[in-house]
Amino acid sequence: MADPRFYDNRGPFRVAELCARANVEVPQKTDGAALVFDVAGLAQAGSPHLSFFDGRGKTHFLGTKAGWCIVSNKVRDFAPQKTILLSSAVVGRAFAAIARCFYPEHELDINAQELAIHPSAKLGEGIVLAPGVVIGPNAEIGDHTRIGAHAVIGRGVTIGRGAEIGSHAAIGFTHAGDDVVVQPGVKIGSSGFGFSSGADGHTKIPQLGRVIIQDRVEVGANTTIDRGALGDTTIGEGTKIDNLVQIGHNTVIGRHCIIAGQAGISGSVVFGDFVVVGGMAGIADHVTIGDRARLAGLTGVPRDLEAGRDYGGIPARPIRDWHREMALVAKLARKGKRSTDE
Repeated sequence: MADPRFYDNRGPFRVAELCARANVEVPQKTDGAALVFDVAGLAQAGSPHLSFFDGRGKTHFLGTKAGWCIVSNKVRDFAPQKTILLSSAVVGRAFAAIARCFYPEHELDINAQELAIHPSAKLGEGIVLAPGVVIGPNAEIGDHTRIGAHAVIGRGVTIGRGAEIGSHAAIGFTHAGDDVVVQPGVKIGSSGFGFSSGADGHTKIPQLGRVIIQDRVEVGANTTIDRGALGDTTIGEGTKIDNLVQIGHNTVIGRHCIIAGQAGISGSVVFGDFVVVGGMAGIADHVTIGDRARLAGLTGVPRDLEAGRDYGGIPARPIRDWHREMALVAKLARKGKRSTDE
């Protein structure tokens, strides 16, 4: 479910109305007048909620308690008990249409307010605000936090005690802990990169999640952290993130990780604790990286990596194997050059 601190739910809606909006048939023997109160992820949904299953996360699908679930036309032989299946040829687009009914103003945190600091915002003691700071409705800022010039703290955002927020940072849809450092130009809580593609183009799937930043995290200048699609993007305690890093939606970063500059982390990635990522490394979506794994700079990661090992290369492999391969390639290149010269 979307956090009401950040999103306004326009529901409930009747099942028949939602099916019409999504171009989905109301299943036989289903009460089209029944009310759906919200959309939610498979793992979080309950009987009043509608979710979707696009083929990923079958375990969550089989265990869901959602009252309704949009599925592809092929998913007919298995379904959770008490969950009504709504069949669609394009699951993502159908769900996007329904989610927009509940949350038409989901994309950006834009509020009309006369004062730079909204009257409903709660500010702790000893806070320092530089010129041009904007703080939205119901935001909460902890004691002794300092916020730089022209930073924007969105509606409902909470920031703990002793935080340092740099100039021109923008933080929305976020709960941040104590002693967090956010360098200038950081964007936290921007919309995740979620689309359903077809012959006529790409349909945006509303991103209705949050960002959770735990205590003592540092985020480098001009880094971007996308909010979750339906769940949370989470940055674990003590993690340090360099400049110009991209972290996609629904990613979970463990405790005390190190992520060097220009690394790109796709959506739904899971890091264990104490993971180290070198500069300009790229990690594909839905990859899990175990505790204390270390990635050399420029490493490309298309699949899960075991804990406690060092990796390098594209695709990522144990770093000794990568070094050995590079040495053999260099040797072959030298041999080929000698043969050509002769």
